[in-house]
Amino acid sequence: MTIQFNPDERMHGDFSYHNSAKAIARFPFPFPEDQYMYSVNIEPAISKSSTVFEHWFDIDEHYLTEVQERAMTLANDPKRCIIQPHMLQASWDFLELAMEHLSQDYPELFQLERNGKTWRWVNKALQIDTTFEFGDVSSLPMHPFEYISRQIQGDIALLDQREGDLFMDTGMITGPADWSLNFDAGMSFKQWHAPVPKVAHDLGVFERALKFLLNIQVGQPYRRLNWTMTINPRMDTSSETYHLWGHERGLVTAENAGELVHLRVELQFMPRLPRSNALLFSIRTYLISLNDLTQNPAWAKRLHRVIRDLPESIAEYKGISRYREPLVQWLSQFDQ
Repeated sequence: MTIQFNPDERMHGDFSYHNSAKAIARFPFPFPEDQYMYSVNIEPAISKSSTVFEHWFDIDEHYLTEVQERAMTLANDPKRCIIQPHMLQASWDFLELAMEHLSQDYPELFQLERNGKTWRWVNKALQIDTTFEFGDVSSLPMHPFEYISRQIQGDIALLDQREGDLFMDTGMITGPADWSLNFDAGMSFKQWHAPVPKVAHDLGVFERALKFLLNIQVGQPYRRLNWTMTINPRMDTSSETYHLWGHERGLVTAENAGELVHLRVELQFMPRLPRSNALLFSIRTYLISLNDLTQNPAWAKRLHRVIRDLPESIAEYKGISRYREPLVQWLSQFDQ
């Protein structure tokens, strides 16, 4: 499989971003019904060929754009990568897992050679060729977690399991949907989910989810889809940069919604790491403009109904309330 990277894309400033017909076809549309209610919706991470679920780490046409965007974000704010000292073993765990899967699934882009503890990693897309000693931090140009996370699409958190809970003790979060790693680092599972709508807490969603996650076994990963909306194809919608993007919600009209509004879907992937027993929580974000999305008439019709009938508490939580009226008006043309 040959991946054609999109040249000259920009996810900031004067935005320049689009999805090819192939990317639209494989976009993980998150609505199985005409209405949406907050739920856990966790399922076994079974491979499905020719979809975003095929491999553990999905690499697509936006790879170069997104890793360059990550590097730029880290240069401006190094605290987007936070690593607790006790998570070193989990970091090597993650590096090994990522290198194994990437080299197996995309041999035209990534190569891994192992000779005992001496490893050679080649990333042709980024022109990286590194020989290092596995387990020796000094043999890499940076911490093993940061080194490999800079080469993967999507955000990465390593959750330490202790005291019957999960703690966000290490993360590379450069493209979050209105939250902050610097604020959430070290928090427990329930603490970082506190802002979620009251209805989800009342239904006991997070108690059940935590109990489930604590029991995930090695070799039996799980996944779920989460969604929100973003104005412009902006990957970094962190709390720290709200002053740059918050006002854009007021720019949406019934005329420009197709261009400005992007459905933002997170593929959350959760495997257990074998040596450290940490839980990997990866957040692979996909963006699609509504102009692109509505090339699938069934999606356009369903999205209209979902947004129109969304409970106000969920619309507020997802930041849609301010522009829901013009958005629904624009979408209604696809649901006659």
